[in-house]
Amino acid sequence: MSDDTAPVDLDQMFDLARAGADLLLEFVDAGVPVDHADAAGNTLLMLAAYHGHAGLVRGLAERGAEVDRLNARGQSPLAGAVFTGADDVVVALLDAGADPDAGTPSARATAEMFERPLPEKP
Repeated sequence: MSDDTAPVDLDQMFDLARAGADLLLEFVDAGVPVDHADAAGNTLLMLAAYHGHAGLVRGLAERGAEVDRLNARGQSPLAGAVFTGADDVVVALLDAGADPDAGTPSARATAEMFERPLPEKP
């Protein structure tokens, strides 16, 4: 399903990602591009991560979402999760193979900036 031929309003998928709605996974399973991004380069995974939805992040990663895809500002989903203090999302992204040194600032640099440890995988 391409962005211009989708039978659903793809912009609504961003709202589902922000809300942490598992319904988003059903849309991805039905053909919504897992790495669909807004004009600022924020993917569904980026928005789910930034808004603290670890389960949705795991589900998107399991469906092939690029865990290190940077937005237009050079930010990674992992750095966003570190910034918001969503440790469960950080662990989910690390479990999915996210690179703590990807992006600017990286997740590692963000953790240092806020004087918090970068959570480790259990």
